[in-house]
Amino acid sequence: MRKVIVCLLIGFLNIYFPKLILAQNTNQVLIRNATVMTASKGTLQNTDILIENGKITRIGKNLKASANAKIIDASGKYVTPGIIDCHSHTMIDAVNEFSYSVTSMTNIRDVLNPKEIAIYRALAGGVTAALILHGSANAIGGQSVTVKFKYGRPVDEFIIPDAPPGIKFALGENPKRSNFPPLPGQTPRYPRTRMGVMEVIRDAFIRAREYKQAWDDYKAGKTKIPPRVDLELQPLVEVLEGKRLVHAHGYRSDEHLNLMLLAEEFGFRVGTLQHALEAYKIAPEIAKHGAGASIFVDNWSFKIESYDAIPYNAYILWKNGVVVSINSDSDERMRRLNLDAAKVMKYGGVPEEEALKMITLNPAKQLGIDKRTGSIEIGKDADLVIWSGHPFSPYSYVEKTMIEGEIYFDRQQDLAKRTEMEKERQELEKLDINKAPGSGGTPPRIPSEFRKDHHDDSDEMPYLKNDDGGDK
Repeated sequence: MRKVIVCLLIGFLNIYFPKLILAQNTNQVLIRNATVMTASKGTLQNTDILIENGKITRIGKNLKASANAKIIDASGKYVTPGIIDCHSHTMIDAVNEFSYSVTSMTNIRDVLNPKEIAIYRALAGGVTAALILHGSANAIGGQSVTVKFKYGRPVDEFIIPDAPPGIKFALGENPKRSNFPPLPGQTPRYPRTRMGVMEVIRDAFIRAREYKQAWDDYKAGKTKIPPRVDLELQPLVEVLEGKRLVHAHGYRSDEHLNLMLLAEEFGFRVGTLQHALEAYKIAPEIAKHGAGASIFVDNWSFKIESYDAIPYNAYILWKNGVVVSINSDSDERMRRLNLDAAKVMKYGGVPEEEALKMITLNPAKQLGIDKRTGSIEIGKDADLVIWSGHPFSPYSYVEKTMIEGEIYFDRQQDLAKRTEMEKERQELEKLDINKAPGSGGTPPRIPSEFRKDHHDDSDEMPYLKNDDGGDK
């Protein structure tokens, strides 16, 4: 009778909780005989990595695993930590809240879209985690969220629970709306100059400091009535208390220097200077302040304030002791961050492991998640990428991408599915609703409004179409 009950229970679990059974059967993964680029302890030849319950438990040669462990032969292949993108707008259904200059009350967490196909494509490029940011239309924008790209899972499983919260700041042309004149009859939004942007930020922190003092007085019993909760100022109080990281969009060195001086005036440290194409001009000052720099390598001249970019930026910052990461701000560049890391070896001669850190361990440090990911070390999450060859080679490609020991991208499975998808496409194209107008079908309705795939540096108002299909 007991055996019957046990069998029925196992059957029930297998039907209704298949992933639970699967996880129990494959809680060990052994990657064998790889060239392991650890990003912290050098490159290890012909090395095995043992993963248990999503964590790296052993690194060495000729490791043993249980009989039911999943074995991956990585002979002739390279293994690196998962790539971390420190500036992304992937998987969000809204980028900017344009209406105010300070929108710290908004939260990117509210608009995450776990079904965004760009997540899967990022995994195909070896990206396992990212900082998902509000856009740069505001001097102080919305709250950010740090995620792992667990494509196919519920959105709550994407969020890294112990990652410090962040908030987006922006300087320069975007928050002062230089390239976006108001519509006829519309009142221009303040600020319209760079000095106005700094004033907005200073004013917000003065108000936040006063708000914090009001709460401190109440908690100390100096006042009897609690202050009214202010959703705009609460995140800025967290910045003042060192509980929330500031990620500041900007290009010109004078603006980033101004922001660091303002931060020191109010007693906090800027987490990262984002884009920072002129950061090489103030590298010692950035190092002294303690901010990180998350940059483009050689993407420049797309606007006036980006003209002074140089490809040696990463090298100069690294040489001055700044923690440097390379970001994408793009669904496309995100898939090629390994090649951006290779470029810093060419421009300045950054050592190989330091270049690898700029897309793995350094962004993990900037986001406060380096204790769990960013390098291949015992005790860390098994966020790993298996490459066909050296990851800095343009001829190499990702074979497998793992997050916490689970494979989220497998090139062989992807290739196999393409045939199935092509057959499905052909079937769908035969349906009357999908026939071309010349073959008896009817023209599709032209959408009255659609959201462009815009990111930080092409932020704009919603793109509208006239009745005739032309641009408004």
